[in-house]
Amino acid sequence: MRIAIVNDMAMAVEVLRRIVDTVPAYKIAWIARDGAEAVRKCAQDRPDLILMDLIMPVMDGVEATRQIMAKTPCAILVVTANVTVNLNKVYEAMGFGALDAVNTPLMDKGLKSEAAKVLLTKIDTMDQLVQSPVRAPTIVLKTAHRPALAGFPPLIAIGASTGGPKAIASILAVLPSNLPASIVIVQHIDHVFAEGLASWLGQQTALKVRIAVDGQQPKAGTVDIAATNDHLVMRDNCTFGYTPHPVDLPYRPSVDIFFQSILSFPADFVIGVLLTGIGADGAVGLLKLRERGYHTIAQNEATSVVFGMPKAAIELNAAAEVLAVEQIPNALINRLERDSKPEKRKSIDLSHFNSR
Repeated sequence: MRIAIVNDMAMAVEVLRRIVDTVPAYKIAWIARDGAEAVRKCAQDRPDLILMDLIMPVMDGVEATRQIMAKTPCAILVVTANVTVNLNKVYEAMGFGALDAVNTPLMDKGLKSEAAKVLLTKIDTMDQLVQSPVRAPTIVLKTAHRPALAGFPPLIAIGASTGGPKAIASILAVLPSNLPASIVIVQHIDHVFAEGLASWLGQQTALKVRIAVDGQQPKAGTVDIAATNDHLVMRDNCTFGYTPHPVDLPYRPSVDIFFQSILSFPADFVIGVLLTGIGADGAVGLLKLRERGYHTIAQNEATSVVFGMPKAAIELNAAAEVLAVEQIPNALINRLERDSKPEKRKSIDLSHFNSR
């Protein structure tokens, strides 16, 4: 795996280089001292992975990520001095296509420090995704017949990866606060960013955004976000749960696992949506949803940062609709109106949405 380092701090570059060199299969492709230099070098020699700093002179890591993903896309891992302090920039970078983020290991902590181990683990995950995108797991979760769902809201299940935060934010921003459905989001993101992502998305929408808590039940007008490195599932009693199985999936949390866990809802209770992302997670799950009779949507190529996950779903004929990201909110509202009982429709004020 060829890895590029983008960082203006000589000490940070050196520690990253030394950590990369501890794995024989990894090679340094090139080093850039600012975002603009990284954009130029990536155009000349595209690596398998870029370790991208955020705060740099000339051009920061957010803008560099945007330009690289638009011109010569490749896997990008944000590696910055303090992820917590720079959360807004982290989510901006992820919106443009960065896959994940991690703190820069400190030189004085050594190459076997916990931070170095975390970095190598994330690089290994990127390697798996880049070299051989993983197909959906063969596991099929056992689902019992659901109990009566009186009063339980319809469920919009959204899966996303690379570029997902920005796509999700653009969808949620248009939906009304009295949306007559619950939304559950499975975004490939490390658990340490889940609460921050929920807070960031909450600033973009009138809907309530929260992390999905074990034992919690979805609510209409509420967005729940998968919040651990285990896989989010819907239990038979219609509450959230988490499972570590299957343990060998590089996608954590897995969209496929969540999609498979909701297969026993009535056909008019679920809408499945698969957004931009590297690999194929969610494609087979979306197909299973469509085969079950649910409505399914995949983001189109033109508006996807990476057309991996939606493309895999489209190739399986898993998507009933293939839409630009800006068309998805209207499609969701239209479908909810179609599936709602007449008496329910009368109580739903959609003027806020339809006036847009």
